[in-house]
Amino acid sequence: MTDYKISAKGVQVYYGDNHAIKDVDVQIEDKTVTAFIGPSGCGKSTFLRTLNRMNDTIDICRVEGDIRIDGEDIYDPAVDPVQLRAKVGMVFQKPNPFPKSIYDNVAYGPKIHGLARNKSDLDEIVEKSLRKAALWNEAKDRLDAPGTGLSGGQQQRLCIARAIATAPEVLLMDEPCSALDPIATAQVEELIDELRQSYSVVIVTHSMQQAARVSQKTAFFHLGNLVEYGETDKIFTNPEDPRTESYISGRIG
Repeated sequence: MTDYKISAKGVQVYYGDNHAIKDVDVQIEDKTVTAFIGPSGCGKSTFLRTLNRMNDTIDICRVEGDIRIDGEDIYDPAVDPVQLRAKVGMVFQKPNPFPKSIYDNVAYGPKIHGLARNKSDLDEIVEKSLRKAALWNEAKDRLDAPGTGLSGGQQQRLCIARAIATAPEVLLMDEPCSALDPIATAQVEELIDELRQSYSVVIVTHSMQQAARVSQKTAFFHLGNLVEYGETDKIFTNPEDPRTESYISGRIG
């Protein structure tokens, strides 16, 4: 058994002939927020998507190398990607609630994965997930109202509640605040800080300030390479690689 939640070795990702991710090795700890930073198109979102096999949905995409969660090879043919995605939740850039009620948005995953034996089980999961996503007080009197009627920041917290309702162990977030205003962003950041007590959280962010605020570990990607990975404070104050230094100080971006 390793201490690492996620371990990736020699990961390559190709889109057709384009070599998007080059030989990435990284080990991600449990109960930690790990930020992936780097310029647009550097591969950070592509690499994030290898961790729950979202790239499987793209025909021309090919993933090579070894990616393990809790020591299990997630690309093993015996692994069901649907089950994997229950264990590895994902929150996207734009809030994307289902066109269903707030209740049904959260209940959907537990229902299809058979995590609730009856309605009271389901009620409990919905309440717990909304509480963990800091949305219960705002939503509890309108659980039958459509999720799409919430504000942007509330919708993103609903998507987080939906992701954690299947009791995942890892939570992936692909720029979860880029569509939100500063107040909603602050609420989601505060939430991310709480969530790391229960999950391994991996966040892709364009904002270096955000990475500095919410993460304990930071990985800097550039042109498909993982250039540097380490303690967030060290990456931001005393990076080892000149490319990291250039990016942090705003010379490349």
